[in-house]
Formats: sequence, C-alpha cells, structure tokens
Amino acid sequence: MDTKLARLIEDPRVAKAVDCVRRSDEWTLASQVQLSEIPAPPFGEERRGERMAQLMLEAGISEPRADAAGNVVGTRPGTDSGPPLVVSAHLDTVFPAGTDVAVTREGDLLRGPGITDNARGLATLLTTARALNESGIRTRIPLLFVATVGEEGIGDLRGVRALFDGDENGRTPAGFISLDGAGLKRIVVKGLGSRRFRITARGPGGHSWVDWGTPNPIHTLSEVAQRLMRVPLSRDPVTTITISRWGGGTSINAIPQEAWIELDTRCEEDDRLESLESEIRQAVDDIATSSAGIIFEIETIGQRPGGETPPGAPLVEAAVAATRSQGCEPVLTLSSTDANIPMSKGIAAITIGCGGEAGQAHTTDEWYRNVQGVEGVMRALYTILLIAGVED
Repeated sequence: MDTKLARLIEDPRVAKAVDCVRRSDEWTLASQVQLSEIPAPPFGEERRGERMAQLMLEAGISEPRADAAGNVVGTRPGTDSGPPLVVSAHLDTVFPAGTDVAVTREGDLLRGPGITDNARGLATLLTTARALNESGIRTRIPLLFVATVGEEGIGDLRGVRALFDGDENGRTPAGFISLDGAGLKRIVVKGLGSRRFRITARGPGGHSWVDWGTPNPIHTLSEVAQRLMRVPLSRDPVTTITISRWGGGTSINAIPQEAWIELDTRCEEDDRLESLESEIRQAVDDIATSSAGIIFEIETIGQRPGGETPPGAPLVEAAVAATRSQGCEPVLTLSSTDANIPMSKGIAAITIGCGGEAGQAHTTDEWYRNVQGVEGVMRALYTILLIAGVED
C-alpha cells in the first residue's frame, strides 16, 4: 500500500470517517434514489439543485448556494488559505422533461432513469462531506463542493465552464475531482474533445402532389448525410462522426420548408476535430452549390476541449493509491466529462466512478446494483484526503 495512504488510514479520525461511510450506506442509497426521482432535464436542473443544496447543508457543507449558471456551490474551510480542491458531481440527466423518473428497488438493484448517471455521484459527494464532518477532520487545503449543471448533451459543460471562468479570486484550484457514475477501477485522466453541429436546410415547401418537384430540404440533407458518412476518419487517434438526430417537416402530405440534422464529432486531439469540421463545412458547401432553391446553415451547438492530466500528477497518483486500497487495479482512461474544462486549462483534474455496478446508462432502463458501493465512496474519500491533507 502507498506509504502516505497507509499513514492516513492509521489516523483515528480517518478511521472514524471510514466508519461513517460504512454506516451511511443505506443513507447514501436513499439520497441517491431521492435525487434521482427529482427531474433534472437539460437546462432544467433547478429543483434538483434546490434539494441538493439542502442536503449539502445537512452534510456539513457551508453556505451551499446557486451561482449565476445554476451550479450549487458550497465550501469546507481548510487550515490553509490557499486555493481549494474542487469536488464535483453533475446534477443534470439526458432525459427530457416529462420522463417518468420513478425508481424501483429489488434487493440491491435500483432501476430508473439517471439512477447511476449521476445520482450516484451526487450521493457520494454528500456522503464524503458527511464523513468529514462527523469525524471532525480538518483538511489543510479548503474544499469546494460543487453540483454542476449542463454536463450532459447540449449543456456543453456550461456549469463547469462558468465555474472556471468566474473565479472571482483568479486563483488556480489545487485540483478537480469529478464524481460520476459507478465503478471502482476507471480513472479518467484524458478529456475526449468533441464538436457538435446542427445543419439546417430551408426551401420554399409546398404540397406533396401539387408542388412535387419543388426542392426538398430532407432529400438534400440525406445527400449531406451520405457524403459525411464517406469522410475518411483517423484511427490513430480515433476520430468519430455520428449523425445523432434528424427532424423537420410539418405534415405527411407537405414538402418541408425546413429540416435539420445534428452531428457529434469526437477525438482526443483538437486539431483533428478542427480538420474534420472543415471537411463537414466543405461537404455542405459542395451540396449547397448543386442544390438550387435550398439554403443551408451550420450552427456549432457544442464544443468540448480535450486535455490530459499526466499519470505522474499527484492527483492521479492519489486516485491510483485509493483505488488499490480497495483491492482493484486502476485503469487510466479517456472520456468526456466535466473534467475536460479544467484539463484544457492545465489544471490537474480526474473523473472517477463511485462504486457499484451499473448498466443501460442514458436509457429509461438504467440500473444500479450496490456491489462495492461503500468501497467507491471510500475511494473518493481517500483521494480527497491524500490531496487536501489532514491537519495534525
């Protein structure tokens, strides 16, 4: 075991915090269910944020409040006055307003939209704060607890962007830990960049019989889609393009006046994404030139920068040690999470799962099983303490 972590574990206050985590397992699950059953659709996280603020206060986090972006932000002072370690979990889900978010429970199996992504992360944030509070631990580095908005979909990481763009003191945080989903092995140390676009085609429209032959935006967009699927993509680094949504038209017997497609492109290297964007725009321009009567518009609806926290960074080493302490060999990996933003700014950042097993994320059949759930919370606790330190 890592020497620093071994000394930490021997501290009676840390042992008390670990005992609190174990005793709080059912409380953690209850909080997870409670938060999951409060709708938090894209751009509609307010109700869940309000309840999260109440729970953060009960867990011993000072003055949790909503910032201008909608993030719920609270503090836990350290004995030093330097910049804080940020501990975050995102509030939002992928599910639109009106989705039935009721959670069912069968033994240790919980099922419901968003039960893992990210009600599990929110509950883990609360339990780690509760354990620190009940054990009386004072960290040297201050802790900033944040429940962010806009992590999913077209939220475009707006919450964490605001957090790092709006630091009133202009100080670089000591690090950033995102608690997201389940699992006990993965440590996200690379940010997968993405650019997202909406391509809209507009024409005169008309009656499907009387005006047959009038330029049809949907027909033209199908040509765009076929062209884009033939764009050569790099395999090293892996680069992807996905046509993820399509819509338009008003009636079965009408030629549409407007139609649109949305694209998701991804790569860990921003210059590859820039090159791919150029190819997308060129493809649209080429088809527009040969499509009389159709006007195209390309709108950028999302842009997530890539980034990396080196394996030798203290934050990564802390997460590795904490993971091994729970009997698991860590896997350093790549993903697109709130950690992308601090990584892109050169700030040490990681994303870790919070224990348990999960599946069918981003579907209404999403499930979570509380296997090694306590260990996931302990991993988060140890990672925090290895970086924030424990005052003697």
